[in-house]
Amino acid sequence: MTKVEALLDESVKEFLIPDLPEDVRIYDLSEIDFDKLQERFKKNRKRIELERLRKSIVKRLEELVKANRTRLDFKEKYEEMIADYLSGAKSLEEIIKKLVDFSQALQDEERRYIREELSSEEELAVFDLLTKPEMKLSRTEEKEVKKIARQLLDTLKREKLVLDWKKKQQTRADVKVAIAKTLDTLPEIYSKEIYDKKCDLVYQYVYDLEVVCAQLSA
Repeated sequence: MTKVEALLDESVKEFLIPDLPEDVRIYDLSEIDFDKLQERFKKNRKRIELERLRKSIVKRLEELVKANRTRLDFKEKYEEMIADYLSGAKSLEEIIKKLVDFSQALQDEERRYIREELSSEEELAVFDLLTKPEMKLSRTEEKEVKKIARQLLDTLKREKLVLDWKKKQQTRADVKVAIAKTLDTLPEIYSKEIYDKKCDLVYQYVYDLEVVCAQLSA
């Protein structure tokens, strides 16, 4: 801890510590009481608490973006905040407030699939791919797209995502056909160009998702 404090005192802007000891644990963002967190910043060394929060945000951001690539805007916003702080554009107190607010936004995003009345992060990811950034849908159209996202994942998991499906041209083709067939029922607002783009995006998501699942299983 003494070594950490010495590093922190070297510079007003130096809080990106490469190797914190184990006793400087990161926060679990899903369990944060933000009122108590504010009190911790008032009572303790602000730079140590700031680093703990920053490392927690980075860890959670990586997980959220891996699950849903449409969340890259969160990563960009975080990087802008850190750049402002390191350049001197934001004070320590300002960056603390911004990171606390940002942590709350990440917590809200983590639960968004529930608010959207979807059953999983995977359904939310497909829904986001089908609706962001260019689609302006009515409430009825949104419900229809959610239904399609749910049906697509159900079909793929039950019938198409067999063991080692990516290794064979035929099984890869079967997955692409299933995606194209299901997305062909999207609302009429989806032009042919947008439809083709969405088919490619969803296929890539499914392909990458399988890689992630295989890594986790290993």
